[in-house]
Amino acid sequence: MQNNTLEQLAELEHNQWMQWSQEIARTEKMSKDRLKRWKELWKPYNELTEEEKEHDREWSRKVVAIMIGNKHE
Repeated sequence: MQNNTLEQLAELEHNQWMQWSQEIARTEKMSKDRLKRWKELWKPYNELTEEEKEHDREWSRKVVAIMIGNKHE
């Protein structure tokens, strides 16, 4: 898999998570600490630190593994 493809999938994963987490934050009661952590991550993928991007890459690798027929962990 090309690195560019992984980055595109990771960005898509991040955008999906942002939409989900913003909806949860809007509709559910949650701790102030969690909301603060989430708000810090509500920014474009390209503005994330490498460590933060790696979390999205991990999920993207799982998607790719499923697509090519490998088990994911």
